[in-house]
Amino acid sequence: MKKIELKIVFTEFDDEKELSAVEQELLQKAREASSMAYAPYSDFHVGAALLLENGIIVSGNNQENAAYPSSLCAERVAIYYAGAHYPDTAIKTIAITCRSKSFHVNEPLSPCGACRQAMSEYEIRHKSNIKVILMGETGKIRVMKSISDLLPFMFKAEELKKI
Repeated sequence: MKKIELKIVFTEFDDEKELSAVEQELLQKAREASSMAYAPYSDFHVGAALLLENGIIVSGNNQENAAYPSSLCAERVAIYYAGAHYPDTAIKTIAITCRSKSFHVNEPLSPCGACRQAMSEYEIRHKSNIKVILMGETGKIRVMKSISDLLPFMFKAEELKKI
């Protein structure tokens, strides 16, 4: 038996003013997107903003449905929009922020597993890391250099070919 330790690396900032102007703009766009989320059931509003390789910023927000499995997270709304409209353009960075009508979100919250897997597909597809910026309404900001920092054992299409 061999014990292996997994190390996740991220940078934590106390204030968004420590980020680059582009990263600050992405967080602002994510906040704006979260304010337009359709979240009548959870009152939890999530916004995502992507910076594409061509300089275009695409945003998305969570879209809920009374049939919960039909709902879609902000990250996938933004990523699938980018994939539909800019299929050959890599995603450089994604900023994700959230807020709630029921409580104050003062720490970065991480994307769900389905969103992590969807983001990893685009990282693999374009052979380019996607930087991830996470922030709540206020508080610290976490920055990862790649989706693999959030999903180190991502499922890859090449695994399907081994079956």
